[in-house]
Amino acid sequence: MARFDRYMLSQLLVLFGFFSLVLVSVYWVNRAIGLFDQLISDGQSALVFMEFTLLTLPYVILIVLPISAFVAAVYVTNRLSSDSEMVVLQTAGASSLRIGRPVIYFGVLVAILVAVLAHVLVPAARTELASRSQEISRDITAQFLKEGQFLHPTSEIAVYIRNITDLGELEELFLEDSRDRAAVVTYTAKQAFLVNGDDGPRLVMRDGLAQTFRPETGRLSTVAFEDFAYNIGALINSGGARARDLREFSTPVLLNPSEGDLASAYGDLPDFLFEAHDRFAKSLLAIVVPLMGFAALMLGGFSRFGVWRQVVIAVVLIILVQLVSNVAEDTARKDAALFWLAYAGPAFGGAIAAGLIYSTSLRRRRGRTPKGVPA
Repeated sequence: MARFDRYMLSQLLVLFGFFSLVLVSVYWVNRAIGLFDQLISDGQSALVFMEFTLLTLPYVILIVLPISAFVAAVYVTNRLSSDSEMVVLQTAGASSLRIGRPVIYFGVLVAILVAVLAHVLVPAARTELASRSQEISRDITAQFLKEGQFLHPTSEIAVYIRNITDLGELEELFLEDSRDRAAVVTYTAKQAFLVNGDDGPRLVMRDGLAQTFRPETGRLSTVAFEDFAYNIGALINSGGARARDLREFSTPVLLNPSEGDLASAYGDLPDFLFEAHDRFAKSLLAIVVPLMGFAALMLGGFSRFGVWRQVVIAVVLIILVQLVSNVAEDTARKDAALFWLAYAGPAFGGAIAAGLIYSTSLRRRRGRTPKGVPA
């Protein structure tokens, strides 16, 4: 049996690596396409695109690992059943729980990987990704140097550039600033260019006109200028401090957030506590999911028609576990005292796996009991 444990565990790990690679590639490419269009259209380089895609990779892997573990467990169990290896072990007297011990070891290894990702790599990657996203959002070139289209850096600013020369000069510029509703200012200039000042980037306009319209009086005043510097540094930073995603915080901070942490993030105390405990629950779920797949396939004996019905049952059970997790999440995010509902999904899945294994062992024990002898 020790040799069988090593054999089955090696099969699980090999297929787990294969399915993880395939699923991560598919999921990553799907997300990378949208990210590529967004970054390249904003004028960013391919290096920035590669940096962003690499920073999103830990979260993608975190999502994929439990799925890969489930698929690997189902595939290996199905192959062992098809090759009659399971039948030999069961005939030799091995219980379903004993046969499934490599699956438990496998689940623990996957849980360790998930824990490292959830508690360390994903928060670090999300923090760096948010920081780089904020830097790019402040990139004046990416926001303003687009010719032939109206741009809206904010809802109160409109910019249009007819042409951009090879030297970076802006020709036929239109800029409307309606941040002050009492005086809407429209700037037009034949030429303009961007420079960096001590208090932020500035847009220097040449040979233009500034028109100020006051809605209260209905009066329009115009001022012609040869050179005019417009401070757009305040415009880029006008959004204020960035609200942090909960996935950026470390687990200790989520478990005991300060007032500053609560004020700087999207979410209240129930969201903080649920996010922290959900990271632990993900690790537990990585153990439960492959065990559920194994237990479901052990329901049936050897069949020339395969175990497709057991596979369907396993998939349905995983969907039920996910539904329980979703309902528990919606409830736990409303009340901080219900943070323990984060473990509802793993607990429900563990109960299902235990019930299936016990049912299989009980049925096989009864099947080996001779007639007339009480079970």
